[in-house]
Amino acid sequence: MNTLLLTAIDTLNQVLDSNQINPNQISTPPAQDIHFIDLLLKGGWVMIPLALLAFLGLVIFIERYLTIRKASKDESNLMFQTKQLIHEGRLDSAIALCRNNKSPLGRMLEKGLKRIGRPIKDIEGAIENTGKLEVSKLEKNIGILGIIAGIAPMLGFVGTIIGVITIFHDVSLKGEIEIGTISGGLYTKMITSATGLIIGIVAYVLYHILNMMVEKIILKMETDAIEFIDLLEEPGK
Repeated sequence: MNTLLLTAIDTLNQVLDSNQINPNQISTPPAQDIHFIDLLLKGGWVMIPLALLAFLGLVIFIERYLTIRKASKDESNLMFQTKQLIHEGRLDSAIALCRNNKSPLGRMLEKGLKRIGRPIKDIEGAIENTGKLEVSKLEKNIGILGIIAGIAPMLGFVGTIIGVITIFHDVSLKGEIEIGTISGGLYTKMITSATGLIIGIVAYVLYHILNMMVEKIILKMETDAIEFIDLLEEPGK
């Protein structure tokens, strides 16, 4: 009997040894790579208005940047050439020079030159009004970038909140809480918040870049306007 018992125990030990699981043989699911495009697609319908805001902001920045840069380039040496022509008594040539320059400063000086002979106050008023009009043209649509900078983060946050509400609604229907479901849903819904913040930050930076460019042109126009009025007030002018 003892012999049979020992034999049975030995047989059982052999079976257990043969069925032991080697830790090296445990298969783990391969880690999934996170692709940027896939993340964006998982953001849901909120990504569509965010994409439209990003596209609109980019178009506005490129258009305004090229316009403002061209305006600043066209103003180089214009005041110096205008002064030379005025000193030479060639008023018509000075007016033609400013007209052909097609810059904010050129249009402002042209308005002032056409009013030479009138009281200085009238000339100053015409220059000031023209300057304000030209500045408003330069600032056209720049404010939209500021709006995008404010709206995009809030819209992204709304997308995340909607996603969280959806997740907990599904949990309430199932009657059980699964950590994998909640965490997986949250990380995809947070994409809208991250996207909105990125768009908002970029729009904010681009907005201030354009504003600084416009401020530089405004300073140049104000300086040249003062110089122009001083030129007209010189004795013999």
